[in-house]
Amino acid sequence: MDESEFDEMVSSLTPHESADGVTTYRNTVSITCPACDEPFDDLVICEDELNSLELSMLLDICVTTHEDDVLLFTHKH
Repeated sequence: MDESEFDEMVSSLTPHESADGVTTYRNTVSITCPACDEPFDDLVICEDELNSLELSMLLDICVTTHEDDVLLFTHKH
């Protein structure tokens, strides 16, 4: 994913939460996931080298990277 694609996608999402090197955005406009081409629910950006995520529900997750960040695209069941 190049810089312009990333910037366009993130600017279309709704910021949700940012803490401890993890930023989350809600996909309220049904943007499709770059990995599976299905709409995703949330984008989780892991900015630190090591991050821990606690999941409160069962999710399918697609993964990619942008620069040094890991991007997780969640898909709720």
